[in-house]
Amino acid sequence: MQASATHLVLIPSYNTGARLVETVRAARAQWNPVWVVIDGSTDGSDAPLGALAAADPGLRVLTLPRNGGKGAAVLHGLRAALAAGFTHALTMDADGQHPAARIPDLMAASLATPDAMILGQPVFDASAPKLRVRGRRLSNFFADLETLWAGIGDSLFGFRLYPIAPLVRQMERCRWMRGFDFDPEAAVRLVWAGVRPVRIATAVRYFRPEEGGVSHFDYLRDNALLVWMHARLVLGAVARLPWLLARRLPAQPRL
Repeated sequence: MQASATHLVLIPSYNTGARLVETVRAARAQWNPVWVVIDGSTDGSDAPLGALAAADPGLRVLTLPRNGGKGAAVLHGLRAALAAGFTHALTMDADGQHPAARIPDLMAASLATPDAMILGQPVFDASAPKLRVRGRRLSNFFADLETLWAGIGDSLFGFRLYPIAPLVRQMERCRWMRGFDFDPEAAVRLVWAGVRPVRIATAVRYFRPEEGGVSHFDYLRDNALLVWMHARLVLGAVARLPWLLARRLPAQPRL
């Protein structure tokens, strides 16, 4: 498979276990190159990945000495990708929830609309925990409110393709977006920056612990983080309200 000079797959990983190698292999079967950011993992999951990368020029592994959170790991990878000349990055979780088979579809949509961000729209099956499926509706509502229903859809779904430069600019202007709050705040702030969202339906599979499924979601900590994030973003939306309203008004014909 010929390597893309503009688009790459970026996978942040923290203590993902055996699922990491399976996810990376599935991604590499669909795209070249694939980069993985090991975010201070302590479970040894980076060792087999290093051996895989040594034999595969389409796979690059970046390692952070300490766990900094999903957003921090993504930002580290984005900066390296930008320095290497890449323009777009598709982020996906390391635990196998996101279907690698959909990578070419998101890439094709991005190549057709390079100024947009391509957002996976999750289609949940019976494996999805009902509490998490229902709970994300509140975050989705606030993301819609903060962007005046610009079309983000699911604010928490991490299977996405971003234009790198505007996302790095937004992250470097803000000291937040470094943990679980990365996905919703990235989408909202990119809409504020004028990046149009395009949604693509994407099936999701949740693996049970006995299947190797790993989740670091903490209901108390991460929900508190989301509440604080949306409080900040609502205030930011109020400050941007004239611009948000103007963008939604139909353009007037020139005389």
